[in-house]
Amino acid sequence: MSNSGPEPLYDTDRVLTLPNALSFLRLLGVPLFVWLILGPRSDGWAVLLLMAAGFSDWLDGYLARAWKQTSRVGQMLDPVADRLYIGSTLVCLAIRDIIPWWLVIVLVARDLVLVALVPFLRTRGYTSLPVHVIGKAATFCLLYAFPLVLLGAGESGVALLARITGWSFAIWGTALYWWAGLLYVRQTWHLMQSPAAPRR
Repeated sequence: MSNSGPEPLYDTDRVLTLPNALSFLRLLGVPLFVWLILGPRSDGWAVLLLMAAGFSDWLDGYLARAWKQTSRVGQMLDPVADRLYIGSTLVCLAIRDIIPWWLVIVLVARDLVLVALVPFLRTRGYTSLPVHVIGKAATFCLLYAFPLVLLGAGESGVALLARITGWSFAIWGTALYWWAGLLYVRQTWHLMQSPAAPRR
């Protein structure tokens, strides 16, 4: 199936670029994060890893734009890494009873909705849709929410502040996450009104 229906949203087909390497390293950090949370329960190191992942998420995007190295591979790796960090954080915190399982279900359900859109997008020459600014804001909120919620698991005054701030980010992030998801559904609906992409 061709991806060439829409205008290309990337600068290069190269795989070996620094932005892509940063995205790949961020992916490798996911199992390490899970081990830190569920194994030795080194919450401080886990939070530092999430902070590093968040910084690398910003850095690879900045470098890709500045160096004209936005690539098809990078556009796939970046959201996959974000989803894996969010998903693994959700599951790990739920296993430790830091967040409720219903929140995991609400956020995972949104991603399942987007997965269900992929077969329809492919009929119009797309494999995914461009990331919306609301989706970026949602990811930002969620990536910062859960480290704070994790740090808020204690009883100190600092922990209480972290917990309140973290849950504020989580509530806003969840609302924005679903808002962005509904915008993607609407975009897909509009695309479905156009003629199907020819098969090659």
